[in-house]
Parts: sequence; C-alpha cells; structure tokens
Amino acid sequence: MSENSKFTARNLNLYYGDFHALKNINFEIEANKITALIGPSGCGKSTFLKTLNRMNDFVEGCKIEGDVLLDGKDIYKTDMSAIELRQRVGMVFQQPNPFPKSIYENVAYGPRIRGIKKKSELDEIVETSLREVGIWDEFKDRLHKSALGLSGGQQQRLCIARTVAVHPEVVLMDEPTSALDPISTMKIEDLAVEMKKKYTIVIVTHNMQQANRISDTTAFFLLGELIEAGATKDLFLNPKNKKTEEYITGRFG
Repeated sequence: MSENSKFTARNLNLYYGDFHALKNINFEIEANKITALIGPSGCGKSTFLKTLNRMNDFVEGCKIEGDVLLDGKDIYKTDMSAIELRQRVGMVFQQPNPFPKSIYENVAYGPRIRGIKKKSELDEIVETSLREVGIWDEFKDRLHKSALGLSGGQQQRLCIARTVAVHPEVVLMDEPTSALDPISTMKIEDLAVEMKKKYTIVIVTHNMQQANRISDTTAFFLLGELIEAGATKDLFLNPKNKKTEEYITGRFG
C-alpha cells in the first residue's frame, strides 16, 4: 500500500446472488487525486464505486469477499458503522436529487443530523459550502426558495454542496454530468478539478473525453474485471492492454 493511498481494494470479489459482478479487483486510489472509472455499461464500474461507501449493503443477496481499506482500515470488517463511513465518503448521483426543501435546508441537512443546531453555525456552513461549489452568489438571495425550482446543473452543484457540508474526505461521483448540458458539464468538471485540493474524488464516467480532461488516474473495467489502470495520459496515449485500446478508440462499448 503506497503512502498516498486513500482506498485500497485487495482481492475484491462481489456477487449479486449467483452473478459474479466484480472479479478479483486489486486497485489503489490515491488521496487528493481524481480517479476516473471507465468501461461499457454493466462492466462493474458503478458497482465498484458503491463498494467504497457500502451502498451495496442495500442490495439483497449481495456478498463481498476480499478487503476494502480506507486509510488502511477495512470498511467491511471493522466496527466502522455505515453512517460514519458515509460521512467520510460522500456520494453524488447521476440524476441530481435535491430534497424537496429550500436551498438552505438541503445544505444544512447533514450538519443538522450531526447535531449542529445553532443558526449562526448552520448559516456559516451553508455559505461556505455554496461558495466552495461556486454558487453562493447565484443563490444567496433565494436561500429559502425550493431547490426543486433550480436547473439541472444548479441542482447537481447544490447536491455537491450538500455532500461537502459534512466535510467528507472522499467524494464519489456516479456519472454526475450525464443528465446535464455541455455548459453545466464544464462547470462540474472545473469544480471537480478545484475540489481535489481538499478531497479525494472518484468519478464513474461514460465520457472518455471527460476522463481524459479531468482525471489523474483512469481505471478501465470490462465484464467485472479491472483490465488496466494507470496515469490517465499514459492509459489514453499508450494503453498496455489490447482491450483497453479497442475501447478507447471506439471499436466497442
């Protein structure tokens, strides 16, 4: 395990009933980097992402073998609760999913659950979180309006603000821009690059240009296997595996 490793998967196998969804995955995710997971639909990249904050706990018949370590501590075999883990490892989904509450209450939700009740403290967290994702100026005069009235791109940035409001160490993003227009997509990409100064980011993307633009490391999954992983520039310019080359040059997927 390297010094800069945030997550380490060792001999990771995951089954949904009899279906072998992840096959012997060995992979390190470095701290304060953007790691992109690419591959065709159904290849295991989202399944792998969800193992990092135990979202697969909700799936009936899911069985996991091997190790998933966060800062060297196994997230499945220690006394770390799923709630504690998800405070440290936040998740942003493909479809923006703001709560049917005001902009303010969306961001204050996590801190409230963690016991922060003082209005001045919540005000500060809301402002800091919205500033961090670059939407404070847009939203400061309508904090008490419903979040459901926002555009898709604004909703997604609000969901990222809601995630960072509880000070996670890692932010998982499952195709966060696939439902967005090109300008909103660019804003989220710029935001992710800015965020890696404070967070470790793991992003599942179908968009290979996106992986190439923003990630430091890229991992290519196919049929539940990790085919190749490495520095993004190397993987795109000089893939070592023929399957990787075929995928990134558009011969399948």
